Amino acid sequence: MGSEADNGERARLIGGAAALGVPLGEPQALLLLRLLAELAHWNKAYNLTSIDDREGMLTHHLLDSLSVAPHVAGETVADVGTGAGFPGLPLAIIDPGRRYTLIDSNNKKIRFVAHVARSLGLGNVEPVHARVEDLAPATAFDTVVTRAFAPLPRLLALVRPLCGPQTRVLAMKSARLDEELRGLDPAWRLDATVALQVPGIDASRALAVLRLAGEGSGRRREPLHSPG
Repeated sequence: MGSEADNGERARLIGGAAALGVPLGEPQALLLLRLLAELAHWNKAYNLTSIDDREGMLTHHLLDSLSVAPHVAGETVADVGTGAGFPGLPLAIIDPGRRYTLIDSNNKKIRFVAHVARSLGLGNVEPVHARVEDLAPATAFDTVVTRAFAPLPRLLALVRPLCGPQTRVLAMKSARLDEELRGLDPAWRLDATVALQVPGIDASRALAVLRLAGEGSGRRREPLHSPG
């Protein structure tokens, strides 16, 4: 039986996810809390995130990541600039039927991702240590998600090789999204903007949902390089 603190953390996680429209089963909640524990432990030695308290990690990493879950589509998802695995690891935990490729150029962070994927038995996670501009996947991903990765014009240029005509790009941003949408490259179309209200986070969040405007065809995807 867990401690009162553990039970409170679990309740905040499950309640916060429910408020986001993401119901969690007991196994999913336990895996997410194991991810939280791993992050808190590794962060002491490797400084993976500037947020160093578990409550902040729960809201700003777990719940913030889960806020985008209702907008993910298709079978293959690329998380570009995943850092210590957010939003990709929480999404992979609650969504084992999809394949998640988590991409980052920071070696210590992608090694943490690989460690967590092994420890938690996340067979649907492929960690990739690389700069996104150096990747040339053989086919498009169904969804590409980014969280505070780069200004929108540069972000879209970087993820373009990962995308086909049906790819959904989910760009998690601050509420000042209108500024970044001005002068949007005509190669892209904006499908929607969504306000993200994350329990425990006062700052406003926004999600831009974009697709390529033109026609094209994808190619068959082969595995990308993973850390040893």
